[in-house]
Amino acid sequence: MGVFDGLHRGHAYLLEHLAVEAAQRDARPVVITFDHHPDEILTGSAPPLLCDPDERLERLAAAGVDTTVVVHFDQRLRETTFDAFVAMISDRAPLAGILMTPDAAFGYQRGGTPATLATLGRERGFDVVVVPPFELDGRVVRSTEVREAIAQGDLARAAHLLGRAHCVVGAAVSRASGPGTLMRFPLPVALPPDGTYPVEVGPVHAGSPDEAAIEAGSVQLAGTPPAPWVRVAFSA
Repeated sequence: MGVFDGLHRGHAYLLEHLAVEAAQRDARPVVITFDHHPDEILTGSAPPLLCDPDERLERLAAAGVDTTVVVHFDQRLRETTFDAFVAMISDRAPLAGILMTPDAAFGYQRGGTPATLATLGRERGFDVVVVPPFELDGRVVRSTEVREAIAQGDLARAAHLLGRAHCVVGAAVSRASGPGTLMRFPLPVALPPDGTYPVEVGPVHAGSPDEAAIEAGSVQLAGTPPAPWVRVAFSA
């Protein structure tokens, strides 16, 4: 359960464990995620996205997730206790287990810790599997660190944490003031500082080399105008 924004290397590590643990229990690996970032409710604003929501679903499936459940996060869900949330899951399908890291928690006031869930699991017949957090260069990989690297223009560091180039998906809406096409984004996305960067531009997951000039939350693409919806991958 989580946002899984960016599907970085820490997420990939968890999903590998999820697939293994599910197979050992003859169960399906399932991820529960949210239709928008919970910080919109928790703090009033959400961080820029590292991954387009549709691409996130594709990457989860490619990582071996059988089913991804997208839940609407609102004030009511925020105030749902962890045991009530678990009941919402188990009422719909048999629950074989929950995979967590030691510092993970969910539910109202983060009451669903590995310890409290282990107790609940013994009562309700599901396992709680705790795996150590994934570390890279001696540090736990987190989406916040990826965003910080992108905001600083350190795309090589971002790619190192993600395990791939940072990508954004947007719409080509108009010709720019100079040569190229202006892109805008329906949701706030993580972009590097203003500047010109080598990129790969394509309609889905492939493209040809090009350059993008980043200006105030938009991308100006040089050369041939792209398709109405394009994917831009920043070269490290």
